[in-house]
Amino acid sequence: MRNFIGLAAAACMLAACGGQPSIQSTPGLTVITGQAALPVPNRDDLVAEDRIALVGPLDTILVNVFGVGELSREMQVDAGGRIAMPLIGTIDAGGKTAAELALDIERQLAGRYVRNPDVTVNIVSSVSQVVTVDGQVVEPGLYPVTNQMTLLRAIASARGLTEFADADDVVILRTVNGQRVAGLYNISAIRRGLYDDPSLYANDLVVVGDSPQRRLFRDFVGLAPLLASPVIALLQR
Repeated sequence: MRNFIGLAAAACMLAACGGQPSIQSTPGLTVITGQAALPVPNRDDLVAEDRIALVGPLDTILVNVFGVGELSREMQVDAGGRIAMPLIGTIDAGGKTAAELALDIERQLAGRYVRNPDVTVNIVSSVSQVVTVDGQVVEPGLYPVTNQMTLLRAIASARGLTEFADADDVVILRTVNGQRVAGLYNISAIRRGLYDDPSLYANDLVVVGDSPQRRLFRDFVGLAPLLASPVIALLQR
């Protein structure tokens, strides 16, 4: 009986922790309440800042040499970051922007094969510019990075948090100048606008932590009927 009451009290405490105060305005957040409408974003608000997109292994690119259809084609970068072009052979493409790669192709074509070549390169699909989402999300995996990718968007791409996710313990791991750095984030606080949703970049690793409290509560809910049975039997005597 005492064990049942103690577990019930613990479950109530865990449930109480889930309550949150109403959202409030801060220096970085304006809360609009009542019948007031949210303001309409302007053009700058709708355009994300451009990021450098680099060609990487196994990416698919489209090379167009203006006026020379025989040299224009879609191709896949090999695992070593190289492409093979007619006339000029193998070219290192990995780690270059599309514009840089186009300039390299122009230089190698100029003079020997094509007079004043005009080359454009577009990245059709990228498997190298991805972020890894792991831990307590519904669908862990690799997700493409765009110039609008943020932590919340990455978690949404992974179909959200699982039942046992610890929203207060989310880590972003990143390499900067060869040095590994980590940031610890509170998803609940971001959702409530208490601080900005951090941007993600290619090769970032997002790890969502596990909540032992949530597992304990689930186990209690599963055991509660079994624990209550002896109490009911005693009351019926």
